[in-house]
Amino acid sequence: MSEPWLSGPLTSAVYGWRLERRDGVTLGFTTHDRDVELDGLLHRSSPGMQPTSILESLGLDTDGLEVKGAIDAAAITQSDLTAGYWDGAKVKIYLFDWTQPLAGKRNLASGELGEVRFSNAEFQADLRGLTAMLDAPIVPQTSPGCRADFCDAACGLNAQRFRHMLRVGNVTGDRVLVSSPLPAATLPSGAGAFSYGSLRWMDGENCGLRSDIISSDANSFLLARPPSAPPLSGARFEATEGCDKTLATCSARFGNAINFRGEPHLPGNDILTRYPGAS
Repeated sequence: MSEPWLSGPLTSAVYGWRLERRDGVTLGFTTHDRDVELDGLLHRSSPGMQPTSILESLGLDTDGLEVKGAIDAAAITQSDLTAGYWDGAKVKIYLFDWTQPLAGKRNLASGELGEVRFSNAEFQADLRGLTAMLDAPIVPQTSPGCRADFCDAACGLNAQRFRHMLRVGNVTGDRVLVSSPLPAATLPSGAGAFSYGSLRWMDGENCGLRSDIISSDANSFLLARPPSAPPLSGARFEATEGCDKTLATCSARFGNAINFRGEPHLPGNDILTRYPGAS
């Protein structure tokens, strides 16, 4: 049933946008030429925010939808988009009557921001809706390595045991030096225990962002890519140990082989190439 404010010969409907980042920062935009408050959120005037065609259907086909808008130095900046602050942000797009915001709204689409692309002073991103979840495998696939994420529900380990608060000593490209090395007693498996782990920044311009750790030693971490902004000396970060997802590590280091989610002894496709006498 159509909303009354959409039924007249002349309407005053405009687009509304609600973007909510994973850290809780929420912004509202509207295609109207002035700011409008809706559902307790001030929607800033942004006529450049436009979706592509939105299709409503009863089937399960994934309707292609892109969102695009102007990069606003005060709201959505290219540096924030590049750094990943908006990755996975929740998006809602709707129509509402700007003359009577309390009359309700017509929801058009919702989902999460996908890959972000830049063109001049605009950004474009795919909107991943609920039907995108249907593309995921229904049952687990076999693999020699563990399919669980380290310290998730399937793994069963407590992540708090493997997190360490540290401070930056110096940063050179993708290598982060700590202000003081960890005590050996803190890491029974040695400094290399952080390989395949992650680093979360707690201070500065990178606050809230995560970086993957490739390898580590007693005094430094090698990251998968340099931080978006150079961290200052003394900045805090949380380093989480990692796991190489092998049965040997799961058993010897963590004593958690009972929760190993892999099949290391299951023959793979290479068994077809085996024959007597092959090395």
